Amino acid sequence: MLERLQKIIAQAGIASRREAEELIKAGRVAVNGKIVTELGTKVEPRRDRITVDSKLVKAEKYRYILLNKPKGVITALEDPRGRKTVADLVADIPERIYPVGRLDYNTEGLLIMTNDGDLTYALTHPSHEITKTYLAKVHGCPPEEKLDKLRVGIKLEDGVTAPAKINIIAIDQERELTTLEIAIHEGKNREIRRMCEAIGYPVKNLKRIRFAFLTLEGLRRGQYRQLLAGEVEELKRLSKKPNV
Repeated sequence: MLERLQKIIAQAGIASRREAEELIKAGRVAVNGKIVTELGTKVEPRRDRITVDSKLVKAEKYRYILLNKPKGVITALEDPRGRKTVADLVADIPERIYPVGRLDYNTEGLLIMTNDGDLTYALTHPSHEITKTYLAKVHGCPPEEKLDKLRVGIKLEDGVTAPAKINIIAIDQERELTTLEIAIHEGKNREIRRMCEAIGYPVKNLKRIRFAFLTLEGLRRGQYRQLLAGEVEELKRLSKKPNV
């Protein structure tokens, strides 16, 4: 994946991005033995040989993390309002890793984080239809004819949703709550909350429990683990295959 040269230098910890730009303009950076002074230059960090003052810039190690995100945490690396972010939960990871997709502030559960931009792009591209599964506690008890509207696709302000797979898991008549298992493969903003609101049964609690074949088994809220090599390879395989 091509990335801006100053970004690669900054990620390697040699300088800030602005300082890296000054290094480039000063003719102190070379790519494959040739001095580069143009700031818009893009390189492949794991193929191109990049040097600063003749010293090799080593590509950042890829990291793949599975995080059990709690409620009340922002899916971002920083927040201008000072709220806790997912970056705070993985602060001991030396590489700068990014969320794959989003979970909103009040949604908890499974979130993948990585610095592998190619995999992030592939996993979030709609053509690959990677399935995400959620448990949604909704107010009331939606009848099957209402749920059928979600199973075939329902019109929202940004278009019709793809068909969802929905099962009723539990009904709490005393608290007037129903737990639904909902599987979708799209990534519209707050999609499940808006789907349930559209049929008149708003979500009280929402948790992502599965991303493709990955689950939260063994992880408490706020904990993370490294993905196994086999899990990473399977994600790459799925993200190269259309209509997963």
